[in-house]
Amino acid sequence: MQIDLSGRTALVTGSTQGIGFAIAAGLARAGARVAVNGRRQESVEAAIQKLEEDTEGGSFVSAPGDITTDDGARQVIDAVPDTDVLVNNLGIFGTTPPLEISDDEWRRYFEVNVLASVRMIRSFLPGMKDRSWGRIMNVASDSAVVIPAEMIHYGMSKTALLAVTRGFAKDAAGTGVTVNSLIAGPTHTGGVEDFVYELVDPELPWDEAQREFMAKYRPQSLIQRLIEPEEIANMAVYLSSTFASATTGGAVRVDGGYVDSILP
Repeated sequence: MQIDLSGRTALVTGSTQGIGFAIAAGLARAGARVAVNGRRQESVEAAIQKLEEDTEGGSFVSAPGDITTDDGARQVIDAVPDTDVLVNNLGIFGTTPPLEISDDEWRRYFEVNVLASVRMIRSFLPGMKDRSWGRIMNVASDSAVVIPAEMIHYGMSKTALLAVTRGFAKDAAGTGVTVNSLIAGPTHTGGVEDFVYELVDPELPWDEAQREFMAKYRPQSLIQRLIEPEEIANMAVYLSSTFASATTGGAVRVDGGYVDSILP
């Protein structure tokens, strides 16, 4: 299967590092022109420089802006108004004892992890419908289905994202636009390394810390390791292609078998 996204413009939010960075690289390797997003111009330019080094011939657009605000979102939208592939990757996570999550934190997780994605879909979906082609992906999490006791507010936001995905997929019915969620499992990123060390002995070497974390906190994983960002990116690239034209309204799992169910 040869995926060719030549002539398509993609926007990946929160793509200066981690999963978003890997998705941006994967889309560029498939031929897409990729808009890289982060809050600061400096971080976006640094990410593009590294992406250009890692992806020979890749085409990238700088799209800085804080999409959790109306002004920041407008700045990003203006940079790539005719986006064909939208990947809502921006998100925050962290651990807090359930009874200590404040009202402000509940709101912040909803606004960053859910409302920012809604704002971007609302902006780009009409144009995709007009062109009779488009791909929208919302990066969710296994935590949407298996709510962690130590991060209920995060799980809530990712569950809401599944509902948002299904609803917008229905709105796009019959238009040639697909809308899907990616249920990403425990993934090896810099931020997750910090998270792991919040839960296990910070003096442990990384390989040992990862094994202890998976055994103690994520024992359901069938691959028994953290997922690499490129593995998430592979699914995102496929869902961006013409080959995935019959996949919409779904919660597509890239979770290493973590979710203990034959359905999401």
